[in-house]
Amino acid sequence: MLRRIIKIDEEKCNGCGACASACHEGAIEMIDGKAKLTREDYCDGLGDCLPTCPADAIHFEEREAPAYNEAAVLAAKAAKEHAHKAPLPCGCPGSQSRTIQRETSGNAPQAATHNTSQLSQWPVQIKLVPTNAPYFDGANLLIAADCTAYAYGNFHQEFIRNHITVIGCPKLDEGDYAEKLTEIIANNDIKSVTIVRMEVPCCGGIEQAAKRALQASGKFIPWRVAIVSTDGRLLDV
Repeated sequence: MLRRIIKIDEEKCNGCGACASACHEGAIEMIDGKAKLTREDYCDGLGDCLPTCPADAIHFEEREAPAYNEAAVLAAKAAKEHAHKAPLPCGCPGSQSRTIQRETSGNAPQAATHNTSQLSQWPVQIKLVPTNAPYFDGANLLIAADCTAYAYGNFHQEFIRNHITVIGCPKLDEGDYAEKLTEIIANNDIKSVTIVRMEVPCCGGIEQAAKRALQASGKFIPWRVAIVSTDGRLLDV
């Protein structure tokens, strides 16, 4: 049938993954570092992906394409949700939520040094962390691109300390973080949100997902974005 559908210019695409995260129908996937429309029948032609693209690589066109298959989209979403909630096999420690207690001296926390881990919970991967973990209540939430901790030398002291930390890579991980981050923010008493990303364009995906989650949660929570350069400098706070 002749209908309106998106077209992705792969030459302009910078691989940020923002469009794939914005496509709630799952029509767009990141393949070999480029966004591709892999399921034409999943594309509803509404274009939620267009405004998220920083490279202006997505536009509408009218051409022959399969009809939008809402039933298939809903079935795919249900299967994804089921897989997301299913327990990991073999009792993998990554599925076991726990709070990490640090040594204390009297009533004061252990003196913070540059070689002291400030991580206060496990797991940290966005895909593994349970949305209802007790450590989220009253937490200052840190949402970080995983490269940031390697690039910025004082990451534990300046960002992880006194925060509950979740990490991910929008370029390499499949799926959209926004849905799970929305659950975490909406269903827990989150006090603040800090987003730390790299300066590279593909890292914009984690920032966009966090912002969409804040908006979808319906809550007014203080938030900020910090950007780390590839040579380890803090560019923006």
